[in-house]
Amino acid sequence: MKAPEARSPGGEPTIDDVAAAAGVSIRTVSRVLNKSPKVNENTRKSIEDIIDRLNFKPSRGARALAMRRSFLIGLVHNDQNALVLDSIQRGIARVASPNGYELVVHACPDQDDAVIDDVLAFIDRSRVDGIILLPPVSGVAGLPEALDTCPVTAVALSSIPIEGFAGVVLSEERQAGAEVARHLLGLGHRALGLVNGPEGVASAQERRTGFLGEIANQAGISLAETSGDYSFASGVLAAEELLSREPRPTAIFAANDIMAAGVMKVAATRRIAVPGQLSIVGFDGSILTRMLTPALTSVLRPFGEMAAGAAGQLIARIEGKTAAPTMPHALELVPAESTGPAPA
Repeated sequence: MKAPEARSPGGEPTIDDVAAAAGVSIRTVSRVLNKSPKVNENTRKSIEDIIDRLNFKPSRGARALAMRRSFLIGLVHNDQNALVLDSIQRGIARVASPNGYELVVHACPDQDDAVIDDVLAFIDRSRVDGIILLPPVSGVAGLPEALDTCPVTAVALSSIPIEGFAGVVLSEERQAGAEVARHLLGLGHRALGLVNGPEGVASAQERRTGFLGEIANQAGISLAETSGDYSFASGVLAAEELLSREPRPTAIFAANDIMAAGVMKVAATRRIAVPGQLSIVGFDGSILTRMLTPALTSVLRPFGEMAAGAAGQLIARIEGKTAAPTMPHALELVPAESTGPAPA
């Protein structure tokens, strides 16, 4: 049986132990750890086998110092939806961790005029190698130009194309809004309600444009419209308004799941049966859709997949590699228990 390789006095294997076991220099081991092309394949394989056998874990701090990187990725957002943020963070971590990067999350202020200075200060303070920007922060005017002054790479998530970032991961939200309208029209609904998101936010504009565009040429359609701020409380207020109108909508599209939950609460309070008297559709496809009774019909946005794609793009660009192109993400309407045929 092969004797175990000697280890340094501290017990934990070091890069010196790996180099000694492989019969190579520390620089060669360092090149393998940093995926340098300057090591031939046989030597690389031999060193990687020894690293695995010794269970050697390179110091991230030492690696960062040697490569003049922090190996930190920033996630910059202004989103109060914890369900969305959880999926996004897990998607980024799924790609970042195996590549030796850690995630730092930063929440921006609500005011657009304060966002740019806040993001620049975060980058300076945290020393991240790159950032992933979520909407609506990614849509703040002047932010791409301001980031040009920083030594970081930025990738954005957005519902519309944006110029100036190293990469943009797009979701086709206008088409999804149209799909919601087709679903409700197909169920025979003609008295429709819309709880839109915040004015001036691209995602809300895209969802509304798709929904209204699909019903524009339909005969006999009535539309009652109001807006919220993507919060549960605003969904409740919007539902109180819409469900007090005559004729009362038989179907309501809320521009996110949390507002849709507010609509469902008001319907229950008013003893309006869902879906017998009122169909409700949300947007996001978060775990909340399965927690509600009845289960919520919603547009599924694959947050984890989109975030993983953004992380892959970002890391490739940080490391000077060619980033794989990402196609726009088509969103899927997932019918559930909250929608049904229009009442007679």
